[in-house]
Amino acid sequence: MRKTWIITACFVALVSMSFAVTKDEPAYKNLKVLSKKTTKTEMDSVMKHFTVSLGVKCNFCHVRTADNKEWDFPSDANKHKLVAREMMKMTSKINKKYFDVTENKGAHTALMVSCYTCHNGKAEPAVNPAPVQKAQP
Repeated sequence: MRKTWIITACFVALVSMSFAVTKDEPAYKNLKVLSKKTTKTEMDSVMKHFTVSLGVKCNFCHVRTADNKEWDFPSDANKHKLVAREMMKMTSKINKKYFDVTENKGAHTALMVSCYTCHNGKAEPAVNPAPVQKAQP
């Protein structure tokens, strides 16, 4: 009887300690548009999309720590990061209003607006159309 009680008490203590140690803290800090539950794979995909769509690297939106040894990803010191958040909200609103993105999931080509729609691989989207080239005779 005493052994059973000791084993039970140890088991309860072990389970209690495991809950205290394994608190689910968000993997990323300072997410304001993306879900707080964003996984590393999802975050990598989003950042890759920004890189390709705008033709930029991490330093376009992110800053380094004071000692310049690491990236300070949660920091909002770079204004481009704040603009990116607003652009994400804008594209989301456009997609919800004009395209039924949820119904297009099985389609071969989903109609939707993304960063690339306007940026076309450039940091600043063009405000004027490209000049018309005359056809060669």
